[in-house]
Amino acid sequence: MRYFEDVEVGSTATFGSYDVTPEEIKEFAEKYDPQPFHTDEAVASESMFGGLVASGWHTMAMCMRMITEQPDPLAALAGVEVNHIKWRKPVRPGDTLHLRTEVVEKRPSKSRDDRGYVTTAGEAINGDDEVVATFEVVALVKGRDYD
Repeated sequence: MRYFEDVEVGSTATFGSYDVTPEEIKEFAEKYDPQPFHTDEAVASESMFGGLVASGWHTMAMCMRMITEQPDPLAALAGVEVNHIKWRKPVRPGDTLHLRTEVVEKRPSKSRDDRGYVTTAGEAINGDDEVVATFEVVALVKGRDYD
């Protein structure tokens, strides 16, 4: 567990492995983003994507899963904001995603000295080493003396 004091601006990490399946793409989309290129393989094959693709929101949910399961996670109290989400390439069935991250800012809390804010830039990468999504996350992180 990394506490606020342990975080260094400029530190990087690569982690995660998330296998994308057509069943999960369709299940997520049917519930949250029911566009036919996410839910229907036949219609998707005739779309501009040429086949089934994951919703961008599904891609972000997969990224969140990898963030929470990383080997050395932040002692996060809460996510505060996500900025600059860009979906660069479609995520397809059979892709295996991983993340590359870099801490770009850290600042202490103004209201309590037992926590602070950490801003991390992330890239979701597919098995062909192509960036499929980029984003920036701000988390409120516990300090070692957190009560």
